[in-house]
Amino acid sequence: MKTFQVCTNCVMDTSDPNIKFDEKGVCERCHQYYNDLLPKWNKGEGHEAELKTIVSKIKKAGKGKPYDCLLGLSGGFDSSYMLHFAIKELGLKPLVFHVDAGWNMPVGIHNIEKMVQKLDVDLKIEKINWEEERDFQLAFFKSGVPHLDIPQDLAFVAVLDKYAAQNDIKYILNGGNISTEVIVNPSSWGYWGTDSQHNKDIMKRFGTVEMKTYPFTNIFKRKIYMPYIKRVKVLKLLNYIPYVKKEAENLLKHEYGWEPYPQKHFESIMTKFIEGYWLPKRFGFDVRKPQFSSLILTGQMSREEALEKLQKPSISEEEGEVLFCEVARMLGITKEELQFYFDMPKKTYKDYKNTESLFSIGTRGLKFIGIDKLIRK
Repeated sequence: MKTFQVCTNCVMDTSDPNIKFDEKGVCERCHQYYNDLLPKWNKGEGHEAELKTIVSKIKKAGKGKPYDCLLGLSGGFDSSYMLHFAIKELGLKPLVFHVDAGWNMPVGIHNIEKMVQKLDVDLKIEKINWEEERDFQLAFFKSGVPHLDIPQDLAFVAVLDKYAAQNDIKYILNGGNISTEVIVNPSSWGYWGTDSQHNKDIMKRFGTVEMKTYPFTNIFKRKIYMPYIKRVKVLKLLNYIPYVKKEAENLLKHEYGWEPYPQKHFESIMTKFIEGYWLPKRFGFDVRKPQFSSLILTGQMSREEALEKLQKPSISEEEGEVLFCEVARMLGITKEELQFYFDMPKKTYKDYKNTESLFSIGTRGLKFIGIDKLIRK
């Protein structure tokens, strides 16, 4: 077992079992950022010509149509700023799309309404069948794995892909970005949501409801069918500008009445529960470490500030208890049953059918040709 160690440059540590350090205690991820990514990305500076070309293509594809792109809006920080940027700065005509998996926090709903009303854009909401979503989510709790976000995240991407393909919309705008997300969660903390073999195995073992309408997708649809057959591209335009979290947040608050919340992704009840309670308490995984490390590397947070914040839990014991009871209620089980899943032996994707080897090859390929710009381990 490794001796506990924290990177001397960021705040990633040995809760990632695959982490490696140099003789100065700097982790491999930091070296990858400084040596491989930063010189090309340059914190979003110098990409004006690239962005102009991309925007021109989007407008050309949408000429004469009511919309030239789709934009998924969760009410979270990145997607909200992406919407502002697309309309106010780029002059695009997005159809704003919200996929309601049943776990929305009031703050997320508030932010969606504020953004849509102020920008006067069309909003399409698609609700996922709650019984299917609930059963899918519960099956993952029963499985014992840490990647409990798959049942809602899979629906988000699948619905947008399907709508774009059916309505001949060639571009999907995504708020994902290097600036605040360059360090992703360690691979040992989760798994690929588009491994259909893995998802089917968990549902076969633990599911109780026939999934008649749930919008499943898979790696073939996402990486082959959508971009090369349907010619639909997912674009992360925030990577082409100097995107600074605090500046963007201030703009959203002042221009739209957008309401901030304590932690990234806490606009969802389930994600707040998973990342604020379940992962740190059951597995010892604190997702703030890669989040803060991303901000440290991009010059938006000091390491000292990050370490100080990490001294306190994401949510208080009292809030955690309330959230625990609420999630159990929404899942249709008792608090005692949810506690049973919390106490059960820990599992990983390796305990179920999977095609991880294919994903590993694909990831290396995308990294090699420069499509995947995030730092993964």
